[in-house]
Amino acid sequence: MAFHEVRFPANLSFGSVGGPERRTEIVTLANGHEERNTPWAQSRRRYDAGLGLRSLDDVAALVEFFEARRGQLHAFRWKDWADYKSCRPSAAVSPLDQVLGTGDGERRVFPLVKAYDPFGSPFLRSVAKPVVGTVVVALSGDPAVETVDYALDAAAGTVTFVLPPDLGVVVTAGFEFDVPVRFDTDRIAVSVASFQAGEVPSVPVVEVRL
Repeated sequence: MAFHEVRFPANLSFGSVGGPERRTEIVTLANGHEERNTPWAQSRRRYDAGLGLRSLDDVAALVEFFEARRGQLHAFRWKDWADYKSCRPSAAVSPLDQVLGTGDGERRVFPLVKAYDPFGSPFLRSVAKPVVGTVVVALSGDPAVETVDYALDAAAGTVTFVLPPDLGVVVTAGFEFDVPVRFDTDRIAVSVASFQAGEVPSVPVVEVRL
């Protein structure tokens, strides 16, 4: 299997249904109290690509993409229209959106992350598939200064600085990103008659760990 650095057609993912899922193990004790735990450090997202289909041409595009990925075999990029920016969907990406870490004078590589509920109990989501051309990076100062002295690895979601940021310098970034996913089925069943009548096929898509 491999990861194909191609995005599922964004016009087809628009209108799909999906979002994050978690796995929580709950044990109810004899006294009625609960113990809750999770084996997952990161959430996983699921979508239904079939709900974004609006025409038979869309179906043809889906089948073409599905065949090129060999069904479930190869993973690919997916645009989650509800969550694809380092900021709010209505805002413009800024180099101050997310804190990537603090320099120590030696570290050069900083993975991209997105913080959820940064002022409460934050969850840091690893961002492995940033969109090329959208990433902007800044180093703290008075004021913070945007920098271009780094290299982006868009396949791994990291920025590597030419020179390591000095001790205490906060590294921030803004970006758009995709979700690494694969089809969660090896079969697509489409009836032209039923599709024209308003019934769309179910095409499950699931996030993959990289």
